[in-house]
Amino acid sequence: METRRLGELNVSAVGLGCMGMSHAYGGQPEAESIATLRRAVDLGVTLFDTAEVYGPYENEVLLGKALKGLRDKVVIATKFGFQDRSRRKVRFRAHDWLERNAREREESCR
Repeated sequence: METRRLGELNVSAVGLGCMGMSHAYGGQPEAESIATLRRAVDLGVTLFDTAEVYGPYENEVLLGKALKGLRDKVVIATKFGFQDRSRRKVRFRAHDWLERNAREREESCR
């Protein structure tokens, strides 16, 4: 698999967008999604795209389960900071996410 520079990161030229695995298009059974993610790694994919809004959070948890033990070999790009109806600023949304989820997500990826 060819690679590309993404800032300071070296990632596969082909990434995998994971939205449809748990959010859109009806989602997929978890076992099938995990098998797909692991097969992508086997094929050389190292860039995975997700977002907090996919589920919400379900897609990030799915990636954590699927990529456990592979975290040093992959890059997970996640989007965050979508404004909710309370119109809180992005930095507060990010802080809330970190407080609720960062430790759990980090541990699930190891």
